[in-house]
Amino acid sequence: MSDALRQMWEYLTSDAAWSGRNGIPALAWAHIQLSAAAVLVAAVMAVPSAIVLGHLRRGSFLAVSVVNVGRAIPSFAVMALVLPFSLRYGFGLGFWPTMVALLLLALPPIFTNTYTGVRDAPADAVEAAQGMGMRAGELMRRVEVPSAAPLILTGLRVSTVQVIATATLGALVGYRNLGTLIVTGYTSPDKGPMLAGAFAVIIVALVTDGLFVVAQRVLVPWRRPGGRGVAT
Repeated sequence: MSDALRQMWEYLTSDAAWSGRNGIPALAWAHIQLSAAAVLVAAVMAVPSAIVLGHLRRGSFLAVSVVNVGRAIPSFAVMALVLPFSLRYGFGLGFWPTMVALLLLALPPIFTNTYTGVRDAPADAVEAAQGMGMRAGELMRRVEVPSAAPLILTGLRVSTVQVIATATLGALVGYRNLGTLIVTGYTSPDKGPMLAGAFAVIIVALVTDGLFVVAQRVLVPWRRPGGRGVAT
């Protein structure tokens, strides 16, 4: 273990670690871009439909069952299935097979949390809003979605951290990111790049998780200890 740590230190103090397309900054940026794109597309697909279904309180079993297919199929299997089609239709290696796998992984927590949060909005608040003459769109926008905001943010947080960790598999199908250091280092006697890549993924995931904690404290202040407003 001491040899591996020494190799990591030697790698981190070399120019190769911080410059060029194989350096940690370039690979980390590619990793973040892919992860952010997957979560953003998943949110665009999942949040509006989950809000509508949660408001209507119907179709939940079918919707959740379909979305949860992403949890049942291993991400690498999805990449292997998509890769031939990506090559055949000119989309190339790496990005799109990985993107599809990460999208299927990101959808379930976002959809499930959004649906549950909207569906379980406080009944007295919903009834009061309806008594004030709010239409469905206004009810969702002003009552149900704000009530669901903590769960929606939690779903985004869970999905993002999962996606960041799983995006390393993209290196196996040709997408250059932090997983590239892990994959190439695994087959090399020099374990420095592999450990550095693994620690870099951990740091990106922890920083992202921390940013979501800060965002939740700012956007949902009533969830803070001692915060004002609706407390549950």
